[in-house]
Amino acid sequence: MVIPTVVIAAPSSGSGKTTVATGLMGALTAAGRRVAPFKVGPDYIDPGYHALATGRPGRNLDPNLVGEQRIRPLFATGAAGADVAIVEGVMGLFDGRITDGADELGLGSTAHIASLLGAPVVLVVDVAGHSQSLAALLQGFVGYSAAVRVAGVILNRVGSDRHEEVLRQACERAGLPVLGVLRRDPAMSVPARHLGLIPAAERETAAVEAVAAMAAKVGAALDLPAILELAASARPVVGSAWSPADEVGDPVAGHPRIAVARGPAFTFSYAEHAELLAAAGAEVVGFDPLGDTLPDGVAGVVIGGGFPEEHADALGANERLRTELRVHVAAGRPVHAECAGLLYLQRTLDGRPMAGALDGSGEFSPRLVLGYRDAVALTDSALFAAGERVTGHEFHRSVVDWHTSPARAWGWIGADGAKYADGAVVGGIHASYLHLHPAGYPAAIARFVRAAASGEGR
Repeated sequence: MVIPTVVIAAPSSGSGKTTVATGLMGALTAAGRRVAPFKVGPDYIDPGYHALATGRPGRNLDPNLVGEQRIRPLFATGAAGADVAIVEGVMGLFDGRITDGADELGLGSTAHIASLLGAPVVLVVDVAGHSQSLAALLQGFVGYSAAVRVAGVILNRVGSDRHEEVLRQACERAGLPVLGVLRRDPAMSVPARHLGLIPAAERETAAVEAVAAMAAKVGAALDLPAILELAASARPVVGSAWSPADEVGDPVAGHPRIAVARGPAFTFSYAEHAELLAAAGAEVVGFDPLGDTLPDGVAGVVIGGGFPEEHADALGANERLRTELRVHVAAGRPVHAECAGLLYLQRTLDGRPMAGALDGSGEFSPRLVLGYRDAVALTDSALFAAGERVTGHEFHRSVVDWHTSPARAWGWIGADGAKYADGAVVGGIHASYLHLHPAGYPAAIARFVRAAASGEGR
């Protein structure tokens, strides 16, 4: 498969990758190109903006969560029918999962993904504090690894014409073409809060307008023909496309209805989740816990991540849904909840009433919990058998105070050598802070659909 591809990377976080990548996607889409959007890493928020810019699902590429062997197949599936693929990186170019090894690319880093895809890299550099020394910075990135081809640079937050002139000279000394220049512009930023950017689904009209502004400004500032020419130099991606049907095997009979929480409070999901549920035989229906009730005939419920603390009043006010969820759980039917879903199933969240399906209270915390976890299932559930091992990602600023001690969903050993237990398995509920990418564990999704079809939580 040959798909023109370019990776938008940066020396560090905060350089403007999301603005540039989203704007580039939008500009190329406006020019009539079919753009396939991708994001390196476990991020849920940026793909929402990518989807607005392109009209296609934003997909993640993270070998930590799905295995290196699935990166090219997942990319091939997401890029099918596109004219060009734009991959937004994560953090700095070589920043990946911190391990004991000496991998120069960084496990799951932007450089790792670029090497797997054989795609050229364009560096977005925040040059607000740079002058001639930019040449040394660029030369360091160009020469650091032969496995990665840094092929161009975009200068972001340039201060003046004279500043631009000096920076262009520095890029010339480093042997890199300048593919775009963006001046300092506060209007180009996207509102953020404690866990990063505000999800596009929460901003609705404002998000659409922001993406349109990015597309217009970035499109005017970048050399789009040169970027497309560079993208065309990507190596062919060898291998078959990812198939959810092949991953889950034969679908169950009866098409059990699986209700998936959506809307402003529950925006964290991977496109492959619904695809795997459907391939396993489920009829997938969405509902918004802020105002909806459970759809009729629901056999299983999925409540993913998001920001319930920002919508706790509205969630608490939807008494009918809270009651329906308790009835669903009491009947032994399965529920799969991650992070925000874990909080919503508690008795309360920051003092507001929640579903009450789990015996605990959630509270917002000033401490950020962040990182990959190599975990083992501690209890049989609708998703996993005790003893199965996974790699997931934790990302939250909240804690749960358990009133009674439940059977735990996961256990792992932290970097400090301490043992940790997370989540709960209660009846048909499997709930935890750990985010998993469903493409990494398709058998768990098939098991969940079978549990829903049988009417039993395990």
